[in-house]
Amino acid sequence: MAKPISLEKILFSQGFGTRRYCSDLVYADLVKVNGVLAEDPEERIATEGLVLTVEDRDWEYHEKAYIAFNKPENYECSHKTTHHPSVYSLLPSPFVERGLQCVGRLDFDTTGLLLISDDGQFIHKMTTPKKNIGKVYEITTPEPITQSQIDHLLNGVVLDDDPKPCFAVACNQLTEYTLAMTIVEGRYHQVKRMMAAVGNHVAKLHRTEIGAYLMPTDLAEGEWRWLYPQDLQMLSKSVAA
Repeated sequence: MAKPISLEKILFSQGFGTRRYCSDLVYADLVKVNGVLAEDPEERIATEGLVLTVEDRDWEYHEKAYIAFNKPENYECSHKTTHHPSVYSLLPSPFVERGLQCVGRLDFDTTGLLLISDDGQFIHKMTTPKKNIGKVYEITTPEPITQSQIDHLLNGVVLDDDPKPCFAVACNQLTEYTLAMTIVEGRYHQVKRMMAAVGNHVAKLHRTEIGAYLMPTDLAEGEWRWLYPQDLQMLSKSVAA
């Protein structure tokens, strides 16, 4: 069990501002600890199961943040955007303050499951092809998807910037114009380029699954939720498991 730490340090670690500002929040009667008004920013608090209320907003304590986000269309996965607003603008400000980063990126016009965290090891684990963690994309095309195209994707296609073929790990044709494709790599515009290489192209692209974790059906576009240990176990399952 983790040792109790000062309330000021807890608030700071969660992204509520500088140490001084976090103390001022307490002195201004704007912080509750498990529903009880806090009075002393130096009070040492047990973090297990801790729920803060800061300026009337409940906030679970997490030493490291892991969240699932349902990315809408026309948002960029960057703090410094070019033509579209940032996905970070849709998140609570403490997440930005504590330095959360997207776990890989989805193109501005791609929607669906996006992981966001401040755990560097987790980010590396989830993005390296060596871990063989599958990402499932639902692809909508303007032209019918043929069996020969699917076979080509499964057998490997060569993209113009790398002689090494990239493969679809699995393909499940949903309709004549939609395909669920699993990949473990994350090359630049990979799914779009793979579809172009087999003679079709992507009209819409939506990520539905990472590892064995399916995006919750009740997670609306632009919304997020905490990920818990059981979720992280599902995310970490490789396609060979």
